[in-house]
Order: sequence, then structure tokens, then C-alpha cells
Amino acid sequence: MSEFLSKLEYLQFPFVRYALIVGVLIALCSSLLGVPLVLKRFSFIGDGLSHVAFGAMAIAAVLGLTNDMPLILVITIASAILLLRTGQNAKIKGDAAVAMISVGALAIGYLLMNLFNHSSNLSGDVCSTLFGSTSILTLTKGEVWLCLILSVLVVAVFVLFYDKIFAVTFDESFARATGTKAGLYNLLIAIITAVIIVLAMNLVGSLLISALVIFPALSAMRVFKSFRGVVICSAVLSVLCSLVGMLISILAGTPVGSTIVAVDIAAFGVFSLIGFLKGNLK
Repeated sequence: MSEFLSKLEYLQFPFVRYALIVGVLIALCSSLLGVPLVLKRFSFIGDGLSHVAFGAMAIAAVLGLTNDMPLILVITIASAILLLRTGQNAKIKGDAAVAMISVGALAIGYLLMNLFNHSSNLSGDVCSTLFGSTSILTLTKGEVWLCLILSVLVVAVFVLFYDKIFAVTFDESFARATGTKAGLYNLLIAIITAVIIVLAMNLVGSLLISALVIFPALSAMRVFKSFRGVVICSAVLSVLCSLVGMLISILAGTPVGSTIVAVDIAAFGVFSLIGFLKGNLK
């Protein structure tokens, strides 16, 4: 018990509070975008862009950049736009475009790190990038502010264009017929997703980012049927799972990203059971 209480004292350190703030913001943004992405059956874009971000991080490492965030952000957003345009090509369907870009970026990134990275622990660097690392606990105040600003922008865009996103998500053809610029809003969703991917890499790693997008949305859909209800439930659930996962990670010494995803999976199991019981009661 005394050991547990002593570990709770970690919360008084600024770097732990920074990590919790960033974790909550990333979870909130991921859950908001997760609902339209899952409903549009476009959730795989998160996996593809996360691989692109890994490749961009490898390029930044080779170039020796101390602040790799701008380069990774630019490359990932550009890839999101390219992915959207390529996916609309009749010769290269959306799933094939994602596979091409994601696998290619992952392979090139690992190749560059092997050829040019002078780190003595290459396998450790790659593993921490793919599955998350303790870098979430070494965030500076500047990085926290950057995450806060980008998160506010993401939430603001989602709230301001909520009706358009709703229309494009459920019936894109009807939305186009009523004059909605569906292509523009699809592009907006792709760009915001790219921003979230970059923000989340330090938290859960490039291979686990999709879990933050998919699991809260799928869990909420087990219980709620309305779009608004699913969005609100997904946001609340994602934030709670992120907080619980990070606290468990700090107290138990487990990997941050994997722990958060494990909590998300447990929550999905609970909500699936609730949905099953709710359906039987009706």
C-alpha cells in the first residue's frame, strides 16, 4: 500500500501532468474523428497515415532535426491528400492506395534508419517508434502548448462543420446532390486525421494509433444508435480509457501505448456485453 501511495506522488511532477494533458487531448480528438471514419468504412486511413508518419520520422532522424514535428506533419498531411486523390482513381481503389502508401513508407523508413541512423540501439528506436515509448513523459511545455493549440483547432473544426460532416458521413451522394462540397469535407477529415496521427505517435506509437480511432467509436456504437450519442459517448469513453491507461502505466511500469489500447479493448468488451443485454431486454 505504501508503495502504491508513493507512486501516486509521481502526479506532482510537471512532466507527468503534461503527459496526462496531452493524452486526454489526443484521445478526445481521435474519438471525434473516429466516428465518421468508422461509419464511412475509412478507418484504415489511420493505419496508413501512421506508417507514413513513421517514414517521415525516419527522414527527420537521418537529417538530424532536433524538432521533427513540422516535417512529419507536412509529409503526413501531404500523404493524406495524395491518399484521398489516389483513392478516387478508377485504376487504384482506396484500399489499394492505402496499402501502397503505408507499406511503402514503412519499408523506406526502416531502410533509411538502417542505412543512415548512427544510434547504437536501432532496434530499440524502431520498437519505441512503432509501439510508443517513454517520450510522452519527456514532453516540454512548448510541445504541450502545440498539442493544445492543434487539439483546439481539431475540435473547433469538428463542431463548426458538424452538420456537413454528418451529411457526408451518412449519405455522400445525397450531400453532393444538395450542394454540399463532399470532396472538400472529405479532404478536411483526411487532413485532421493526419494531424491527430502525428500528435498520437509519442503516446501510443505508429502501429497502435488506429486503436484510439476505432475502439471508442465501435464501443459507443454497441449501446447508442444516434450519431450525436455515439460521438459524445465515444469522446467521454476515449478520454477515460486514456486516463486510466496512463495511470496504470505510471503505477505498474507498463508500456504507455499498449496499456491504453488494452483498456480500450476491455471497454469494448464491456460495452458489447451491455449492448447484448440491452438488445435481449427489448
